[in-house]
Order: sequence, then C-alpha cells, then structure tokens
Amino acid sequence: MKLKLSILFLIISVAAFAQTDKKLTVQLQNAVKGFNGQVGIYVKNLKTGKTAAINADTLFPTASMIKVSIQCGLMDKIEKGELQYNQKLIYRDSLLYKGEDILGSFKDKDTIELSKVALLMITMSDNTASTWLQKIVTGEYINNWLDQNGFKVMRVNSRVKGREEIRKMYGWGVTTPYEMCRLFTMIREGKAVSPAASERMYRNLIRIFWDDKALSEIPPFVQMASKQGALDESKSETVLVNAPHGDYVFSIITNNNKDQRWVPDNEADVLIRKVSALLWHYYEPGSTWAPAPGMDKYMKNE
Repeated sequence: MKLKLSILFLIISVAAFAQTDKKLTVQLQNAVKGFNGQVGIYVKNLKTGKTAAINADTLFPTASMIKVSIQCGLMDKIEKGELQYNQKLIYRDSLLYKGEDILGSFKDKDTIELSKVALLMITMSDNTASTWLQKIVTGEYINNWLDQNGFKVMRVNSRVKGREEIRKMYGWGVTTPYEMCRLFTMIREGKAVSPAASERMYRNLIRIFWDDKALSEIPPFVQMASKQGALDESKSETVLVNAPHGDYVFSIITNNNKDQRWVPDNEADVLIRKVSALLWHYYEPGSTWAPAPGMDKYMKNE
C-alpha cells in the first residue's frame, strides 16, 4: 500500500511539475526585477493548463477587485429568488461613498434598477454602488459563498464582524493572485452560481471603463474580462483574455509600493502594462498589433 501511495504521489508531483511553463516563468521573473514593492503574479493558459507563478499564494489587498466576489454573492441571492435582477432600488443620501462616482451624484429617493447598480459596480468600479450592494447582500453572505466554493483566503473584510484586524492590514478585501484567477475562470466556465448567472457576470466584466493599464496592451478587437484595483500603495488587475489561440487568465497584484503617485507612469501601472504586453505576445507570437500612435491622450481615464 505504501509503495502504491508513493508511486501515486510521484505521478501527481510529476504532473504538477509538467504544468509549469518554465520559459514564461523566467520571462516574468525578469519583468519584475527591480520593482520597488511586493509583486504577485499567476498566469494560466486555459487551453493547455500550463501555469506560471510568482508569489501566487501570497496574501494581497484586493482593493476594488473584491467587487467581483460581491457580484457573485449578489447573483447567488438572485438565483435563489431572494432578489430580482431588475428590481427597483431607492437611493438614499446616507449610501454615499465620498468620491466622484456616478451613483453618488443621485438625489435622495431617486430610483434605479439593481441591474444598473451592479453594472456600475463592475464597469465603472463605482464605490457607492459597490458598498450599497454589499449592504444588501452582506459581507458575511459573500464570504460564506466564497468558503462554500473552495476559496481559502479570498474574503470581504470591510463591514464584516470579526475581520477588523485583517482589514487593518489588507483593507476592503484580501486575496491571492491564484484565487483571483480561479474566480474569473469559474465565471468563464459557467461554474459560478449557475451557467446563466456566470454569463451575466461575464457580460459585465467585458465592459470595463478602466482600460488604460493591462487592457491597453491587448488589441481592442479581442474580448477581455477584467477587474482592476488601486490604492496608494497597491495596484492590481485580473484579466481573462479570449485570445485567438486559446483563453488565458492572469492576475498581477502589487503592494507596499514605493511609488504612490496617481499618474500614468506610476511604477506599478507601468509594470502591469509590461506584463500584459509580455503575455499577449507570448501567447500570440504572430500578432503584429501595437497601440496606435497618439493613444496616450485617449487613455486618461480619470
């Protein structure tokens, strides 16, 4: 029996090792050299199953990327009949999350469909929309959904009892690059909540306004599902690309960044673009596409 178990373990280990894309891993390691901060990357070619990783199981702040899990919790409640996707909601001034969000410009007692609030949360990363939906669904419910679906560390921290200390370290949410990619892959494969709910979520995720970083390095005629996160000290992005030669997904998260400027050439933003371009040309080596000259002035999504 021990011999059989040893052989089985060896087979599993060899299979896992064979899945690692050594060439890509080296290229990613070279890409992040000299970065003034902490970096985590996970990449998976969904066609071949090969992966590349740098600190892929390290905990990082999600910033706005946690909104994808809020969307999952919301869809789960809709699937169970506890909410309706197009039900009317009444906006109240007390819901305002200070900033420049679209929903924050609403007047007290204005009405809006839940579907539009969900769309604003994902496409515009509207914080007022996001905290409103989290309040409706509850952080506890979202975290329970994550736990039931095998996510070990991804959790909502803010406004969740018992997670005050971890919130001090990671903010609104916590995750790993690997688990971000796993969530996107579940949605892509129709395995998040239900096939129909996954399809609705994927349609939202391919309509992102914030396309000036990773998405700017991929041709606009290629479909991409994504979500971005940004804090002074942390910049991140998770993208699933429906590429011609096969889908691939990647998540790059940075933390404790020295460069905390909110400018286009922020060091972390530059790194995200660099990694995205590297991956596009790695998986699509025959592509001659490049951003059009003068695109910089059209990429100031502020």
